[in-house]
Amino acid sequence: MTWQPFYSGTGGAPRERVELAPPPPWRVFPRPSLHERFVPPPGLVEAVNAALLLRRPLLLTGPAGSGKSTVIEQVAAELELGPVLRWHITSRSGLSEALYRYDALGRIHAQRLEGAGGGDDIAPFLRMGPLGTALLPSPRPRALLVDEIDKSDLDLPSDLLDVLERGEFEIPELARYGRDVVAVREWGGDARHEVTRGRVQCTEFPFIVMTSNGERDFPAAFLRRCIRFTMPMPTPETLLRVVAAHLGADAAGSEAAGELVGAFVERLAGGESLAVDQLLNAVHLLTGDGAPEGERRQAVVDLLLRELSRV
Repeated sequence: MTWQPFYSGTGGAPRERVELAPPPPWRVFPRPSLHERFVPPPGLVEAVNAALLLRRPLLLTGPAGSGKSTVIEQVAAELELGPVLRWHITSRSGLSEALYRYDALGRIHAQRLEGAGGGDDIAPFLRMGPLGTALLPSPRPRALLVDEIDKSDLDLPSDLLDVLERGEFEIPELARYGRDVVAVREWGGDARHEVTRGRVQCTEFPFIVMTSNGERDFPAAFLRRCIRFTMPMPTPETLLRVVAAHLGADAAGSEAAGELVGAFVERLAGGESLAVDQLLNAVHLLTGDGAPEGERRQAVVDLLLRELSRV
């Protein structure tokens, strides 16, 4: 792009209205899927196919910004698995909320409003979670992203073992409900699926990608049930392919892009923590006509490629 400062720091209104430049492709909203621009590193294709054929979750480990979360979007698009279900893990995430959500207080409130002669429909107060939706019976596997599983508490990986091994779970509130069949809303939409006697049993095991930044260890029993792949250190050739996929061949072939990629790889080899999207930001701003030069260019480089472990 052409570097053009919009903010001058004077505080005065411009004579003419300032129109911002178009955003980079990865900052367009609503956010489009970037699966067509993702360049899988060597070995990842084999890992994905092994997970698909063995019906095992794929555990991807690598630094932030290495494209781990985009892998499942590319697989889902190529195999037509439908929209990707997403479960973003925090320290408070638990298995039960991933399987289903039950609004007990809402149901009690509705019962009080209805009175003694009112109905008692449990369906409006139940909703499948992302993992529960992935395990619903379906003619084709669903795609589920379990993002940043290393952020979970210590027990969650072990809690997942039985569900991932058996591909089924029970909703106790439905198991003891008066009707055998209840239509429950799926995660991420208003579609409903009939659950019989509170039992959910998958017919096609979902394609599950779990991502980790490598910040913790996992139990051996959990690891042996996964296909594991560590995102490799990117090479200059791989990074230039990524730049070309996002910004075009002209940007990737420029001298400025080559210099930025070379310096980026050297810093990674030196042990610094950097993300590929930082490199894309730098290439986007520092290539093309009107890009800043000299001290100004270096100031932008230092700003955009700041080491992630530094505050």
